Amino acid sequence: MAPYEKLHVWRECHELALAVYRVTKSFPTEERYGLTSQIRRAAFSAAVNIVEGSARRSRKEFRRFLDISLSSLTEVGYALRFCREAELLPDEDWTALNDRQCRARFLTWQLYRALAR
Repeated sequence: MAPYEKLHVWRECHELALAVYRVTKSFPTEERYGLTSQIRRAAFSAAVNIVEGSARRSRKEFRRFLDISLSSLTEVGYALRFCREAELLPDEDWTALNDRQCRARFLTWQLYRALAR
């Protein structure tokens, strides 16, 4: 098992990325290179920055990658809101994804703060 796989925060971000991929499969094809691509890249970025940061040699470097992950999670949050308001995302899917995104962001923020000590 890779070190990042032991992190609850990574598992939450990973599950968010998978859920975003599943839900965006139903988006209109004209959004394939627009909104679909953007939200998928942001969700993937949140998880992959935790992976990359966990391999760094110092807490300071890891925190820098967690900061990037937090930014990506915030981007996912806005993209989900936009998709909901643009009627691309049913309320049920939005609620599930938004809850997962909020949990992922909270856990990432908690780890970011813990590494500052």
